[in-house]
Amino acid sequence: MPLATSWRTALSNSRFAAPDAPFTHWRGHQWFRVDGNPLAPENIRSARDGFDQTVSDIIREEGFGGTHDRIAFVGVSQGAIVALDAVASGRWQVGALVSFAGLLPPMKISAKSNRTPVLLLHGKDDRTIPAVASTVAANQLGAAGFHVEAEILPAVGHTISPGGAERAL
Repeated sequence: MPLATSWRTALSNSRFAAPDAPFTHWRGHQWFRVDGNPLAPENIRSARDGFDQTVSDIIREEGFGGTHDRIAFVGVSQGAIVALDAVASGRWQVGALVSFAGLLPPMKISAKSNRTPVLLLHGKDDRTIPAVASTVAANQLGAAGFHVEAEILPAVGHTISPGGAERAL
């Protein structure tokens, strides 16, 4: 919600939802487990039902059924990963997707959602998910016909920087 708070003035006719991931973790919530190989494709696929149910509930509560082109997915780290997976798999066709410090596992990219523009922002100094992950994701999505912009932000780690937030806006 801090990002939404900073965007409220510029997007005054917008509504924001910042759902917690469904699984508790000692540092908060997570979409998928982080033990073993946390970025294994099967771990990310295991998050699909929870993600889809959470997003469907929000869409229903906010009255956005049938207007997915007016929805933007914006996520950081695991939130970015599950949002990228949702669009890349073809499960969700939304108006835009912004990924901060995310990645796509090796997977078949569906062209079903390739009308969704994607912005990938990643800190060059990210020690959790290397910035090259966003470059690889951009190539994966671009090969499936997505309009993708990727930007590696200097002197930024595994976070949303003020410059990244402004670029995403």
